[in-house]
Amino acid sequence: MTNHPNGAIRQRDGMTYAVVTRMPAGIVTPDDLEKIATAGRKYKVPMLKITSGQRIALVGLQPEDVAKVVDDLGPLAKPETAPCVKFVQSCLGTEMCKYGNQDSIGLARTVDGLFKDLTFPAKIKIGISGCPRCCGESHTRDIGIMGTNRGWTVLFGGNAGTRPRFADVIARNLSAEEALDCARRLVEYYQNHAKPHERTARFMERVGMETLKSDLLAFLPYIQIEKVS
Repeated sequence: MTNHPNGAIRQRDGMTYAVVTRMPAGIVTPDDLEKIATAGRKYKVPMLKITSGQRIALVGLQPEDVAKVVDDLGPLAKPETAPCVKFVQSCLGTEMCKYGNQDSIGLARTVDGLFKDLTFPAKIKIGISGCPRCCGESHTRDIGIMGTNRGWTVLFGGNAGTRPRFADVIARNLSAEEALDCARRLVEYYQNHAKPHERTARFMERVGMETLKSDLLAFLPYIQIEKVS
């Protein structure tokens, strides 16, 4: 599927498009839902679909309606014009879940604000989990951050596509500030060394953990980088 100039995704039929909302951490307000419902009725959208990334896709838009829907939704439908962070998903964390060790929703919102306007060699998907049960799918995202009772674990290079890959554990037992700094350093390294269109999973397979450790230790002296087993 390719993108329409307004950031919409051309559908399989080659004639209609989908607009996908921005919902950091999967949080949505009643006003957001009302805007989406109003657009769905106004433009007779054939399907509203909750995606795996905790977003809502308005599927089957006519080409002439794409810009109107984006305008009506406002910040909910910020157009994607380059490889970027597709979504930051999150579990309930300490907000509601009895298993939550860390505030995954709060961290997910911070991560979204940190990365949302950046351009990358390929798309980035981020998963934040408040405990090792990993309901935020942290092990299979480009960047994963997982909470434990000792702090945050940062993972990098996961993928759940046609060539699945578990992310590498980069560091454990970090504070929220350290986890954010580690994630920022990782994406900077990826930006500077990845090939065009190379997802983080393929990047890690090419570069290797030892090279990543060697290059990053100078910038992250407070982190004990995991050794490759």
